[in-house]
Amino acid sequence: MNAPDLLVSIHDVMPETLPRIRTLMEQLAAAGHHRPTLLVVPGRDWDREGLAQLAAWEADGVELAAHGWYHHVWQFGGLWHRLHGALLSRRAAEHLALSPEAILDRMRAAADWFPAHGLAMPTTYVPPAWALGRVEGGALARLPYRRVEVTGGLLEVRQNRLWRLPLAGYEADTPIRRLFLDGWNRIQEGRALHSQRPLRVAIHPRDAELALAGHLRVLLARGKATPRYAEYLPG
Repeated sequence: MNAPDLLVSIHDVMPETLPRIRTLMEQLAAAGHHRPTLLVVPGRDWDREGLAQLAAWEADGVELAAHGWYHHVWQFGGLWHRLHGALLSRRAAEHLALSPEAILDRMRAAADWFPAHGLAMPTTYVPPAWALGRVEGGALARLPYRRVEVTGGLLEVRQNRLWRLPLAGYEADTPIRRLFLDGWNRIQEGRALHSQRPLRVAIHPRDAELALAGHLRVLLARGKATPRYAEYLPG
């Protein structure tokens, strides 16, 4: 059976999720996926042990990407944000509560956090829930990132060009989400095969314990790993 190439990322890398992230890394390596992109949330309460783990992964060639700042919303930014939260993001889409300048400030702070803690400056940014918010593509060129991941694909910042790539997710923590994601993922896998482009596989910390865990294991066993996000787009 044909299988698409896979561009694998692990979301929500925080101090409190590190035990699950370590387990996922072991499972991915066993399936032949040794260098997923790890989406790190800088604004959490990182200690020396957690930072040492990030540095060890980075030393092994794993890409660390910035993933918001808090990955949490305390107050919704209007009706659209409330609807987005109810249907998709819950309280993760922090950009939707911010002005354009505040979004850029938060993205810049996230980039600066990495070298301030002995890590390489990230070249990839992924807004929580892929919700970039009210930011024009040209404004992103003021930031140090090379690419920003959104629902539709990877946005190459310097050229303001979107590389469209299908996306699969497995955070099926309710029956409705399971039904939706099962159908969505089948469509996205078909798109990847038809277009001969990699399928982005977005893994969340609890996905190996949820309803679509079996589907995820089968896909990882079948699909070939592609380079990290930092290596996928041309320079």
